[in-house]
Amino acid sequence: MLGSGSFRYIYKGRLLDGMEVAIKVFNLQTDGAFRNFDIECDAMRNIVHHNIVKVITCYSSVDFKALMLDYMSNGNLEKWLHSKSCFIHIIQRVDIMIDVATAIEHLHNGHPTPIIHSDLKPSNILLDKDMVVHVGDFGISNLLGEGDVVKQTMTLATIGYMAPGEFFL
Repeated sequence: MLGSGSFRYIYKGRLLDGMEVAIKVFNLQTDGAFRNFDIECDAMRNIVHHNIVKVITCYSSVDFKALMLDYMSNGNLEKWLHSKSCFIHIIQRVDIMIDVATAIEHLHNGHPTPIIHSDLKPSNILLDKDMVVHVGDFGISNLLGEGDVVKQTMTLATIGYMAPGEFFL
């Protein structure tokens, strides 16, 4: 097991061709897990960007829901920021900031339906073998419909993230 969250457990797997994957299995006994799975699927369904975690496939039945994602061998940014054995030099930090900004800009402006991540934090910033950022965990994201200029939301996650150009009441 790689980790766990409010609604899910994340496991490492290997496909028959040798490809390593992360499998996010939703804990359906937890309130909100069904909704979290649906939101994440809606948000990630059509996103293709080099700084956003790629969904390989998903599985949904009455009693089991899971997403198969690209495996990120360098874990998440939180590990790198708070570990005594991991170190990120200044150039890598700047590259990480640029990658995160590029991903968020794509979510807001480069997609037919703008997406507000709503839970951007170091544990949701994943790093591949080359230390390239892949933003993940879209379980509480908001998809803005046509004509949404003002979006009213409850604070569901990390305080401090607000989409540029959007107003929250």
